[in-house]
Amino acid sequence: MSTTILGIESSCDDTSAAVISDGILRSNVIASQKVHEQFGGVVPELASRAHQQNILPVVSEALRQAGIVCSELDAIAFTRGPGLLGSLLVGTSFAKGMAIGLGIPTVDVNHLHGHVLSHFIKENEGQEVPEFPFLCLLISGGNSQIILVRSPFDMEMLGSTIDDAAGEAFDKCAKVMGLPYPGGPIIDRLATEGDPDAFKFAKPNIPGFDYSFSGLKTSFLYTVRDHLKNDPQFIEKRKADLAASLQKTIIDILLDKLAKAVKATKVNAVAIGGGVSANSGVRNAIQDFCNRRHIKAWIPKRAFSTDNAAMVAIAGYYKYIKGEFCSLDMPPYSKVEV
Repeated sequence: MSTTILGIESSCDDTSAAVISDGILRSNVIASQKVHEQFGGVVPELASRAHQQNILPVVSEALRQAGIVCSELDAIAFTRGPGLLGSLLVGTSFAKGMAIGLGIPTVDVNHLHGHVLSHFIKENEGQEVPEFPFLCLLISGGNSQIILVRSPFDMEMLGSTIDDAAGEAFDKCAKVMGLPYPGGPIIDRLATEGDPDAFKFAKPNIPGFDYSFSGLKTSFLYTVRDHLKNDPQFIEKRKADLAASLQKTIIDILLDKLAKAVKATKVNAVAIGGGVSANSGVRNAIQDFCNRRHIKAWIPKRAFSTDNAAMVAIAGYYKYIKGEFCSLDMPPYSKVEV
């Protein structure tokens, strides 16, 4: 008999539901929230309210696209954390209530594990997936981590950010430039038009495999401020060069530690995950990084880079097969390490 899992993701500002049967993706529906754009960032209370409005139609559409009815589900996987607590409560409560009504188990998923396992989402039976072990560079608005992945259940975090994450650096520097939220994708687009060597920004000197981006952010702010003193139109004139130089610096910081981790672990493959893995500069740099070292690069589809329920469903599928279920009294959590 086939195993069919419904995945629900509601950790931040995207409401998503997906259906996976025997590891094969059958649907992945995402409802994004535009309400936050006017505030320059995600407003937690507005996010949770939008999830309440979106979750039922999103789940219904995911089931419709998958061509199944609720009675065919074997389990419901949901993001239990980390994330915004109010948003997580919506997804957690919905998943538990639906599971009680159907008499099926729930499976709780660590959001970060979901990003790592997004490379195991299959859209067809013959699709290739990574072999263990491999390194995963997990980069998002809240996380910058290097993870040694030995199995779907054995992940060791080798390094993490000690302050800001790569995604925060993109978005906060974009805000300094007066760009609308989210700024990361706009920086990515502008970078293709600018000179990556036009400006030099500070790079950290942190021991081990840990990251730091706060110094870069401060360096960027001071550079812009100093130039604005002499030219009020500086940002408008040089925004492409600023974006290109910022993106190059972030990539250099990411790859410096990744190179050390590859050397130390001697893995034959590197994967990327998280929202920043959708950045075209990052994707190209990782591919080039792996090509030069003759190792395999695993770069997810952009649809599986940002928050989505397909990654929750595949992570839940592995836990279901292992028999790891979630009791109904388990609450969501806002912070946790991989």
